[in-house]
Amino acid sequence: MALTKDLEALKKFQCDDGKCVLSLYLNTDRSERNQQQGEWKIRLKNGLKRLEEYLIASGNEEQLKSYRMVRKKVEKEIRGNQSKLMKSVVIFASEEQDLWSVHYLNLPVESSFHWEKKPVLDQLIELQEQFPKSAIIMPNADEVKIMDVDFGEIKDTRVYYFDIKTEDWKFKDGLASTERTASSANHVDDYQQRFEENRNRFYKKIATNIERMKKDRNWEAVYIVGEPDVVHSFQSQLRVKINKLVKKNLNNLDASKVLSQVLD
Repeated sequence: MALTKDLEALKKFQCDDGKCVLSLYLNTDRSERNQQQGEWKIRLKNGLKRLEEYLIASGNEEQLKSYRMVRKKVEKEIRGNQSKLMKSVVIFASEEQDLWSVHYLNLPVESSFHWEKKPVLDQLIELQEQFPKSAIIMPNADEVKIMDVDFGEIKDTRVYYFDIKTEDWKFKDGLASTERTASSANHVDDYQQRFEENRNRFYKKIATNIERMKKDRNWEAVYIVGEPDVVHSFQSQLRVKINKLVKKNLNNLDASKVLSQVLD
């Protein structure tokens, strides 16, 4: 479930007597100086241990039993998905209603652990305000990639390419740009010339699609990433507010690294 929708459901969640919900915020950002050796593992162990010690001291056996079951599940989840770790992990878990909400984020959080009747949502709400639903648009010559981002997570990626035969944009069907041009090598030069001569007109067509998507997907921020000349050409055709221009070619980077450079 998208974290925005998850957050709305979590705001209404409350445990019955005898059970609670574990709210876990764990900083796993390896770029931080004090995280180079995987210190998040120590924070995770210590944070969960302190909660258990508190429950043991309280003498509430029912709460302790419930917590231990949730803790075991949470530790297994994080250990088994270390390759997914970006800047943080946020988990809400409870035996109540089988609550299980896990998100690997490319946004920073302060490590904290809570065992309460309701989910502790303060950091999520703050992140939502700082990083609203947004689009990362990556124009690259005759191809445009659009990432739908929510809470630093990529929810959808669409790629459009310019079809020289129809002189229109089409949704990518898996054929790479280099393969498309190579399939008609005798016309490559003509293709490039026609595209360059009409770049702004072609970008204007895809810009209309993006303007519609912004409304439909409730994007509150828009970022454009690419070579400086391409970025400026594309920006000139968009009739929406641009929150940030990243004048770098990041097309060969993993999506998580693109997010890091754009959202930092």
